[in-house]
Amino acid sequence: MFDHTDFHGHEGVHTFYDDATGLKAVIAIHSTALGPAAGGTRMWNYASSDDVISDVLRLSEGMSYKNAIADIPFGGGKGVIWGNPRQDKSPELFRAYGRAVDSLNGRYYTAEDVGISVADMEEVRTETKYVAGLNSGAAASGDPSPVTAKGVFLGIKEVSKRVFGDANLNDRVIAVQGLGSVGRAVCGNLAEAGATLLVADINEEVLTETAAATGAKIIPPDEIYSVEADIFSPNALGAIINADTIDQLNVKAVAGSANNQLADEQFGLELKRRGILYAPDYVINGGGIINVVAEISGEYSKDWVDMKLAKLIDTLGDILDTGLSGEASTSQIADQMARDKIEAAKSTA
Repeated sequence: MFDHTDFHGHEGVHTFYDDATGLKAVIAIHSTALGPAAGGTRMWNYASSDDVISDVLRLSEGMSYKNAIADIPFGGGKGVIWGNPRQDKSPELFRAYGRAVDSLNGRYYTAEDVGISVADMEEVRTETKYVAGLNSGAAASGDPSPVTAKGVFLGIKEVSKRVFGDANLNDRVIAVQGLGSVGRAVCGNLAEAGATLLVADINEEVLTETAAATGAKIIPPDEIYSVEADIFSPNALGAIINADTIDQLNVKAVAGSANNQLADEQFGLELKRRGILYAPDYVINGGGIINVVAEISGEYSKDWVDMKLAKLIDTLGDILDTGLSGEASTSQIADQMARDKIEAAKSTA
């Protein structure tokens, strides 16, 4: 574990197995310097246990940076459940996962992520109080994905200001990869703003519904990287800007909600070299965790969420401007900003 490529000083990596329900889960806590670790749980049918570990390590580190940049009093953690979200779910499995979360005694708060629904989190909540993204309870705010999508939409407008001179998205062509709960909401926001959408997903039913609702053109999944568009918006899984895809990109910017979009840090610099403006993923997609933290506080305030989201988008704008004016990539700038905040918290602890 300690020599794993994606292990970067994580405070804890916890594995859980429950024979009765078939639960196979890993919770990684990257940092608690700023507060208890907070980050969603995803369920995915990984190809191998190494893929599970790699994903949870990368995602939890990303949450440390995301929470630091969003200026919220939480560190970074992430949970993954190894299984097919269409076939392997059961109330008992999520209750077992709730007991796993609870065993960490508040060092980790969870909410829903890819493959997980609000209903699943309600089952987790029967076994632990360290959960958010709920429909019931005094401060419940439901699925945080609409707030994530709102932040991505506002972030795309910030990108547009810098690439095209204004935030008007009318007739801008945007290629959207991934139509999960966030991706669909992003498409709705973009369509309302007059954007022309090209969409790709492996779920044919969701594709058809989204196209009907937004007027989007459906693109085969393996062609979404190479379509001619103004902006590429990845909203599925990570590592999609890599050696195989970067040469295909025919856009001026990349801005989407997917976590860990860059397969490696070098691709941030390569995007910059090619004149493609990159909105760092954990900055533009931070709206959801802001919403979750408001719920965790016990006194949910939409005004507070909107205020924090507006400040986050201002921060994104500053990062984009710095990236455009200097030698560093936007991903390097964001990473350093987050690390500085985490180190400052360690030094005052």
